[in-house]
Amino acid sequence: MSAAATLHTIGGGLAGCEAAWQAAEAGVQVMLSEMRPLRATDAHTTDALAELVCSNSFRSDDAENNAVGLLHEEMRRSGSLVLSCADANRLPAGGALAVDRDGFARAVTRAVEDHPRIQIRREEIRQLPETATIVATGPLTSDALAQSIRAITGEESLAFFDSIAPVIYKDSIDLSVAWFQSRYDKHGPDGGADYLNCPMDEQQYRAFVRALIDGEKTEFKEWEKSTPYFEGCLPIEVMAERGLETLRFGPMKPVGLKEPRSGARPHAAVQLRQDNALGTLWNMVGFQTKLKHAEQVRIFRTIPGLAQAQFARLGGLHRNTFLNSPRLLDSRLRLKLRPNLRFAGQITGVEGYVESAAIGLLAGRFAAAEILGRDIDAPPPTTALGALLRHICGAATAETFQPMNVNFGLFPDAAEEARGRERKRAMSRRALQDLDPWLKDWSQMPKQRGAQHDQLPAQA
Repeated sequence: MSAAATLHTIGGGLAGCEAAWQAAEAGVQVMLSEMRPLRATDAHTTDALAELVCSNSFRSDDAENNAVGLLHEEMRRSGSLVLSCADANRLPAGGALAVDRDGFARAVTRAVEDHPRIQIRREEIRQLPETATIVATGPLTSDALAQSIRAITGEESLAFFDSIAPVIYKDSIDLSVAWFQSRYDKHGPDGGADYLNCPMDEQQYRAFVRALIDGEKTEFKEWEKSTPYFEGCLPIEVMAERGLETLRFGPMKPVGLKEPRSGARPHAAVQLRQDNALGTLWNMVGFQTKLKHAEQVRIFRTIPGLAQAQFARLGGLHRNTFLNSPRLLDSRLRLKLRPNLRFAGQITGVEGYVESAAIGLLAGRFAAAEILGRDIDAPPPTTALGALLRHICGAATAETFQPMNVNFGLFPDAAEEARGRERKRAMSRRALQDLDPWLKDWSQMPKQRGAQHDQLPAQA
């Protein structure tokens, strides 16, 4: 590949793969650099591209009433590689989009490897290149590259801790205690009950909260002690410390559930969600943790139904980093001080798998258009894609900028008369209507000869 004609994408996570795919589909030659397996991270366990290191859920798939579901739909309409592979490896999860994590990663890896305009290099990039580049190294950017970013921007990257939830073998769960039910019996596309529920009475719940608070935690290094958590992914024990009822109004809320044996609503409930296509692995929903491994086994086995639980993966803790994007990036995700550099994914200050991939999608399209000598507008701020972009590039939020999941609070308000659920539906309808002209402009942009690569990947 000629360096002058090539887009360099650094990072083989969801954002990097999506960016590479979008640019390659436009006819641009892409070199994708991924440091694994030459250089490991604290969270990854394989060398697959797009490995999911936390939950296997892409969250709600409801495009009418939920902002992330709307983002799913916008990305599907945009030809997203990540959403195509997620749909092809979907698991039962009520109204959520959960995936077989291994099948999903295999599908993305195969698609990127097979694309005629993408070359993958397993290498660590320690210095930011001088050529057209998208940096999509995610929350686990290597120390050397992070230092290169700091040297150019003159700013310290902000940081927060993020945690990983445990995964349990299904055959070690006591199904005489736990039962299958989705909240309010809201079923997925196949009509099944997609969650396992472990009930607690008030005494059990109080004892469990106390055990979480008293359990031995991971020790922080001195320089890590001032690093804040991201509020949307707090460790379970940190939530417990905020008050006795916090978990009952959070991941252990009992609403919408009834024990089949008594017909009563439990005082609290731990939910488990299927984690792989075989249904042999189930993850503890909302149970990201910084408890030490031995403490996790001891404390989580006090949960009714999990007394003999065998853990395929215990929870963990890793440090995430992100840029002060409103100060550093322009409206096309370029670094203001070095416009040849774009950033994408979690490092820009979005939170969540889908949000990260969405910013990768935009970065890939912006970079491709520039390389091809074309111009495309940003998606309208009334769309989920546009609202996310405005969040991370909006100068007004530079002083208080924090990572954010997509939510309707980022959108311009809908009609005054719309309230509650109808307001969300009105905003969703408007978003998809406003997205159509943007998609049409992209489809009509002259692309390089031979750019189309129509077959999206099937299930791996």
